[in-house]
Amino acid sequence: MPLLRRRLGKLLGGAIQANDYEVHCGVIKECQTRSPVAESLQRELEQRFIRTVRLATQEKTTSALAHWWAQAKEGHEVAASLWATLTHARCDTTLQEQVLQDIHMLQHQLGSANRADLQKMQALNDENGVLTRELARVQERSTRLLQERSHAMEQQAAELLRMRAALLGRDTLIEYLKAEIQELEAAVPGLKTRQQQSQETRLHLARIADLERSLHRTQQQLAIERQRAAQALSIAQPSPNPGIAPDSEAPSLEPAPPQQSQAVLCVGGRQAAVPIYRQLIERTGGRFLHHDGGEEDAAAKLDASLAAADLVICQTGCISHDAYWRVKEHCKRLGKRCVFVDKPSSSSLRRALTELMPTEKGPTSGN
Repeated sequence: MPLLRRRLGKLLGGAIQANDYEVHCGVIKECQTRSPVAESLQRELEQRFIRTVRLATQEKTTSALAHWWAQAKEGHEVAASLWATLTHARCDTTLQEQVLQDIHMLQHQLGSANRADLQKMQALNDENGVLTRELARVQERSTRLLQERSHAMEQQAAELLRMRAALLGRDTLIEYLKAEIQELEAAVPGLKTRQQQSQETRLHLARIADLERSLHRTQQQLAIERQRAAQALSIAQPSPNPGIAPDSEAPSLEPAPPQQSQAVLCVGGRQAAVPIYRQLIERTGGRFLHHDGGEEDAAAKLDASLAAADLVICQTGCISHDAYWRVKEHCKRLGKRCVFVDKPSSSSLRRALTELMPTEKGPTSGN
């Protein structure tokens, strides 16, 4: 129709104001006779379908032209084949009628196909709308995920920057401490050997404690020998006054039990009660040793005190955890007798002494 309007406009010298149906009917009427409109359309169609017209002119008979039309109408260029068949010199009335019938049925088929295509097109448009909306949601979700990922990457980059700064600060601190250690080592040449000296000091203290215990036992043996010698001398010399009986209140010259010559270490307890602890232990003839359990005395001194002791009384309520485990491990390792007392009182200490140094039969003092 646009082409037809342009042709008519050129012929009539102006724009066509009629609608498509009126233009269609007017052109058909003009083509019933040899008119300028018919000649113009004739030239247009001959020029447009020149290739198909040349193919049709190769058919020399009506039957050949009918066979050619039967094949051509199944193709895509139906309009060109229709024009070439109807304008052919061998197209008679019968073939023309057949061609028009075929075109009529093709129009019905095309109309039906167009309706089906329109339905398919509508369905495709609906599906396209659904897919478009789904695509919009996917794009929105993708945009949100990209934003979240970008935000997470920014946070990770910031965290990485903070970690690098912390690592740089740590390395700087390490280098500073190394330099300070080197300065201290340069200022105090013997700093590296102090730990060895401390260990050697503990060993020397333990050795000294062993020597003190040996000296104490030797002194007690010497005192026993002196008592025996004095007793033997008194028996050998007669008494100048035989009528006088020996004083029953004279001190006994019998040797002390072996337990009473041992060193007893009291770990812990109240500082104000230390003299009472000393008096209780020395009454039994033992040698009193004391360590406060890590409160004021250095924990390193505890090892030397444990090495010097023969018996240990540990008042667990007044010592540190480190001192407790040191005492327990030392006594278990060396097989020393140890009594653990919960309450720091003199009665508890007496019971502990009773367990460690049971007295022989006979009268005892201070218990």
